[in-house]
Formats: sequence, structure tokens, C-alpha cells
Amino acid sequence: MKIQKFEVNPFQENTYVISDETNEGIVVDCGVFYKEEREALVRYVKDNKITLKHLVATHAHIDHNFGNNTIFEEFGLKPEVYGADETLMQKLAQQAMMFCNYRLDYEMPPVERYLHQGDTIAFGTHEFTVIPTPGHTPGSVFLYCKEENIAFSGDTLFRMSIGRTDFELGSFKDITESLSKLPSILLKDTIIYPGHGPKTTLEYELEYNPYLKF
Repeated sequence: MKIQKFEVNPFQENTYVISDETNEGIVVDCGVFYKEEREALVRYVKDNKITLKHLVATHAHIDHNFGNNTIFEEFGLKPEVYGADETLMQKLAQQAMMFCNYRLDYEMPPVERYLHQGDTIAFGTHEFTVIPTPGHTPGSVFLYCKEENIAFSGDTLFRMSIGRTDFELGSFKDITESLSKLPSILLKDTIIYPGHGPKTTLEYELEYNPYLKF
């Protein structure tokens, strides 16, 4: 499996293109914002002859969804997001104004599918399982590929930190409960690819992250 990270937009968000030996792939958290960022992502997909099968958001904050229209226009895919974030997904334009005083001058594509616990995101010979991790938002999720022992954590878990819970519909209680369940779901050496910052492992976070001292 190949994982290409693009650090993008004013929030330095991590957009990921994941593909395998079949040249099928998915985009996770498409936050491309500036023209050159959008062009770089499209060029990467086309140059590597990747057939995109899914566009998935780990949660419905604007910095993780700025580029949904680019993927829709270039590849015909609409976003998939956990059902509990439906309200936030409908407020992306308002979020753009609130967080960066930016008025969206383009229309976001409608949601293709609202995800639920245990749903899978399949492409090529791989699949990711949807694990709900509410807290940062009600519909925040981990995307976990057991075969490759990797997970995309969105803004639930970062290296040495966790996602903020002081935004609309955030809950510190919920994120703490979500994090406490991870050791029973993931292997300790699972590689974590977060929505911001460098990758880490569950083992490292259990040892050094002050928010994972249960």
C-alpha cells in the first residue's frame, strides 16, 4: 500500500491519497485549498494512473473538506462521512467564514453516503473499517486497515495530543471515552496517520501522550 500525504490549506491539514498494487485508491480528508494544492493532488493521481474509488472525510470540519469539489469535478466522487456529522456537513460554508473569514465561491458536492459503525471502505485488495470516535465532532471516525496495521485518525488523535473539543458539538467526555477504547480495538504497533502533524503509533501515544493516561 502506498500513502501519499499532502500538507495543505491555512490549517496545515493532512490530505491523503492511498493506493495499492491494483492502482485503485481513495482520498481521505481532501483539504486542498489553494490552486497549486488542488493541481498537485490531481496531477499525482493522474500521473500515477490511480483509479479513485472513494472520497472519505474523517469528520465534517471545513479544513478536511475544502477540496471535495475538486475531487468531484475531476473524478466524479462525492464525499462519504459518518452520519452523526450530517449537521456539520451542511454547514461547511458557514465554517469557512467562521474559521478563516473565507466565503466559498464554489458549491460543495452532496454527500454520497453517510457512514455507520462497521461500514467498510474498499478499494483494490484492501479495505478500511469505520470506527466511530466521537468527541472532536459527533461523527469523527478512525479508518482502520487491519491487514496493513494502519489507521487514519482525523483530528481525534495526534502525536502527543488530541483534537480540540471546544468547537460546535465537540465533547471532551466523548473524546476521552473514544480514546480509552482504542487499545481494545487496535494493535499497539498500529501506525496512526493524523489529520495534522506527523504520523505516530498507538504504542507511542499510550506511553507519552498525557491524554491517554487512563
